[in-house]
Amino acid sequence: MSLRYNWSVRTRMTLLSSVVIGLFCLVFCVFVLMGLREHAMRDRADAILLADLRVVRLVARDELRPAIHDATIAVIQVVNSKGRIVAANDGALGKPRIAYFAPTGEGMRGDRVSCSVPGVPHKCMITVAVRVSISRGEWIVYGADQVVPWYVNRSLLAKLLAASALLVATAAVGAYRTVGRVLTPVENVVSELAEITATDLGRRVPVSEHNDELRGLAETVNQTLDRLEAAVEQQRRFASDASHDLRSPITAMRLQVEEAQLHPEETDWPKTASALGISLDRLEAIVTDLLALARLDSGTKCAREPVDLGELVASELRPRTDRVPITTDLQPGVVINADSLQLIRLLTNLVDNAVRHATSKVTVSVKREGDQALLEVSDDGPGIPPDQWEVVFKRFARLDSARNKDTGGTGLGLPIAREIAEQHGGTLTIESSEQGARFVLRAPLHDSA
Repeated sequence: MSLRYNWSVRTRMTLLSSVVIGLFCLVFCVFVLMGLREHAMRDRADAILLADLRVVRLVARDELRPAIHDATIAVIQVVNSKGRIVAANDGALGKPRIAYFAPTGEGMRGDRVSCSVPGVPHKCMITVAVRVSISRGEWIVYGADQVVPWYVNRSLLAKLLAASALLVATAAVGAYRTVGRVLTPVENVVSELAEITATDLGRRVPVSEHNDELRGLAETVNQTLDRLEAAVEQQRRFASDASHDLRSPITAMRLQVEEAQLHPEETDWPKTASALGISLDRLEAIVTDLLALARLDSGTKCAREPVDLGELVASELRPRTDRVPITTDLQPGVVINADSLQLIRLLTNLVDNAVRHATSKVTVSVKREGDQALLEVSDDGPGIPPDQWEVVFKRFARLDSARNKDTGGTGLGLPIAREIAEQHGGTLTIESSEQGARFVLRAPLHDSA
C-alpha cells in the first residue's frame, strides 16, 4: 500500500510538472509564431509592393503588355481608368477583377486582406493596390498573394514542437527522479514502521542527515515510538503487578477453602468466613482501584463546581473512627473548582495511607497560599526516605517496610490521588517534615482559576 501511495504521489507530481512546462511551451510557441507571422506578413506585403512597382514602371514607360511575365507573386492585374483589366500575369489571365478598392486620399498605396477574392476561392489573400497617374488617366495595379499561415511554415512549426516535446520530457524525467529522491526517506520510514510490532518497539526509523522537514518527520515518529514503548512497558508492568496483587487474595482464599474442605470437622467456620471476608475486601479494593485508574486514564471529563475544601474535609473526617486520632486545622473560605467525588477519593486515599503508617496521630490541614489552595496530610510514622518520594506514586509500588508490614494497602491509592490532583490542574507531592510523612496537595483557587 505504501509503495502504491508513493508511486501515486510521484506520478501526480510528474504529471503536474509536465503540464506546467507544457503550458509554458505552448504560450511561448504562440508568442513566437505570432511575432514571426506578423514579420512575415510585412515581408509578404513588401514583396507584393515590389512586384506592383515593377509593373508601375512598365506603365509609366508605356511598355506594358497584356501578359505580364512575373511569377514572384500569385496575382497581378492592371486596371485602367475605366475599370477594365488591361494586363495580368499568368496567375490572373482570364480571371475576374480581384479587388475594387483604391488607395484613399492622396496616397498611392492601399493594402487589404480578404478571404473572398474573386477567382481565388477558399484562400485568404493579401492585396496591395498602387495608383499610377498617366496621360490616359489613373490606373491601378493590383498585386495579391496568399497570407502567411498561422504556423508561418511547417519547418518552423516542427522545430518548435520538437523543442517543446524535448523540454517537457526533460522536465518530466527530472521531476520523477527528484520526487523519487525526496520520497525515498519517507518510504524508508514507512517500511520500517511496517516492520515494527508490539514485540519489537525498540526499533526506530532512520533519520535524514539533512536538517529539513523529513528529518523533523522522522524525529517526531521516533519520539512517538519512544512514548509508545514507554506506555506499553508501563502497561506490561501494570498488568504484571495487577495480576500478582489479584492472585494473592485469590490464592489465600483458595488455601483457606481447601484446608476447610480437607478437615471440615476441625474447621472453625466463623473464623474461616472472617478470613475469607478479609481477602474478599482486599480483592474488592484492588478491583475498585483498577476501575478508578481506568476511568482516570480514559481522560473522561468530569463536572466541576466550586468546592469549599475545608468544609469537604470536615464533613468526610467527622464520621471516621480510626485507630489513631485525626486532628484538623482547616482555614475557611478555601474554594477550588473540583469534582467532589474525585476530591473525596483523593482525601480518603491520603488519610487511609497516613492512618496505616501513623504511630499516634494524623494531622490534616487546609489553608490558602497565594493563589493556591493547600491540603496537607501528615503522620508521625517512620516516614519515607527522600529518594523514595516519587517511587510511592508509581502503581503497585510499596516500600519494603510497607510490604513487610501487612497494612492492607493495594499500592494504587497514592497513584490514584496524584492522577486526580493532576486532572484538576494541581500537584501532589511529598515534602519534608520533622517526623513521619507529609503529603501536600496544591490546586488553583476558584477565583484565580
